[in-house]
Amino acid sequence: MKVLVCVKRIPGSSGKVTLTDDEQQVDARHVGFTISPHEECAVEAAVQLVEASNASSPADGAGNSATVLTLGPADAEAQLRDALALGGTDAVLLETDETGWDAVATARAISALIDTHRAAGKTYDLVLFGNEAGDTADFQVGIRVAHLQGVPCVTGVKSLSVNADGGGLVAEAGREALGGTEIVEVALPAMLTIKEGLNVPRYPSVPGRIKAKRAPVEHVTPELRPGGVRRVKLSLPPEQPSKVNVLGNGPDAAPAVVEMLRAIGVLES
Repeated sequence: MKVLVCVKRIPGSSGKVTLTDDEQQVDARHVGFTISPHEECAVEAAVQLVEASNASSPADGAGNSATVLTLGPADAEAQLRDALALGGTDAVLLETDETGWDAVATARAISALIDTHRAAGKTYDLVLFGNEAGDTADFQVGIRVAHLQGVPCVTGVKSLSVNADGGGLVAEAGREALGGTEIVEVALPAMLTIKEGLNVPRYPSVPGRIKAKRAPVEHVTPELRPGGVRRVKLSLPPEQPSKVNVLGNGPDAAPAVVEMLRAIGVLES
């Protein structure tokens, strides 16, 4: 079982969002970077699949891998190391300056990397993506890579198992649909976009972090082949002012507090 997980380096959401002077990027100097919860679940799914494959066929363990990939600047290697600490086996950094990389260009670069690895003898059974980007909410890349590779793609996956079927592998992917669950069976190779809730990502252990520092990270300079929508600029919505209603001072505020609690249903009328 060989799994490729594609993640995106995004600004952390713990601080105030500001833009760079050219309004082309989020200025993350004071908030740091991370990956989205969808992608954390995708990494965990890949690690679990490889662990299950190793357990069922110990003799074939050397052929199993959970490779993590991202496209971004050299600093994005930190996010790859974080994923490796969770159990990834190796990583690929498509090193760019982050300028002009729309969904079309990103999908073309990832597809080209898959082709290069295939030519070198490494073929992926499953390629996983987050269901949408954690910063721009873009959901095109996984579908576009599947189209370029000519393999099926299942989106919005919230449950996953892979089983042997005759001479090949079949993934059983569940996703929410019309208030229920839709189960899709797809023969591998295939591509899936994962939603948060598929699993509970593990915390990196100390041995995992040590191993991640030594794990190989392949650096590739992709060719920029843009297409589709071109970004003009980013804009921040205006801040919504907060409103405060003063109910009163001291004991004089008690009747107003009681009326408010009745209005919101805490107290019976």
